[in-house]
Amino acid sequence: MLNNIDPQPLLLTLKLATLTTLILLILAVPLCAWLACGRSRGRTLAEVLISLPLVLPPTALGFYLLITFSPASLIGGWLLHHFSLRLVFSFNGLVLGSVLFSLPFMVQPLLAALRQTPPDLLDAARTLGKREPVIVWRVWLPHARHGLFAGAILAFAHTVGEFGVVLMLGGNIPDQTRVASIALYQEMESLNYPAAHTYAAILVVFSFLVLLTLQRVQRRAQ
Repeated sequence: MLNNIDPQPLLLTLKLATLTTLILLILAVPLCAWLACGRSRGRTLAEVLISLPLVLPPTALGFYLLITFSPASLIGGWLLHHFSLRLVFSFNGLVLGSVLFSLPFMVQPLLAALRQTPPDLLDAARTLGKREPVIVWRVWLPHARHGLFAGAILAFAHTVGEFGVVLMLGGNIPDQTRVASIALYQEMESLNYPAAHTYAAILVVFSFLVLLTLQRVQRRAQ
C-alpha cells in the first residue's frame, strides 16, 4: 500500500507535529497558569486571541502570516537581514504557523483542567510557604495531567491535519514544506487517485486512533 507514495511528506509531517507539540508544551504551561489565576480584562482578551484560530479560516491566518513575514515586509526583511531567518516558504515558517494555529488545542484542555483544581488545595500549598512556580509544578500540573496529555494529543493531531496555513505560508516545496495534507492535494490534482487514497487512508486511521486515545484519557480522568 505504501509502495505507491513518497514517504517523505509523512516523515516531514511527523517532524512538524512533534516539534510543534514540544514548543506548545513549553508555552502552554506558564500561559495557562497565568490565565487560570483570574478573570481580568487582560486575561479575557488573551484567551479570546488564543482561541481565535478555532473559528478563523486557516487560509486567513496563513495569508496574514505570509504578508507579515514576507522578505518584502518590515518584519520579514529585518529577520532575513539580521538573522538570515526566512519564514516564508520554509520549514521554520511551518513551525511558526503550526504553533499559532494549534495553540488553542493545547491551551483549552489544560486550562479547563487547571480551573478544576480545588482552591483549597492551592491555598494549603501557599500557607506552607510554597512559591507560585513550585505550586504550578507540584500541585497544579499533577492534578491537571489529563488535560495536559489531552492537549498534547489534540495539538499533535491538529498539526498533522493542517492544510490552509501550511499551503499559504509554506507552499509545496519537496522535502521542505510538502507535508501529508499537501501531498494528498497534489496527488488528487494530478489524478493519481491510488496515491491520494493511500495518503487519505493513513490520515483517517491516524485521526481515528487519536480520538480513541483521547476518549480513554477522558474516561480515566473521570
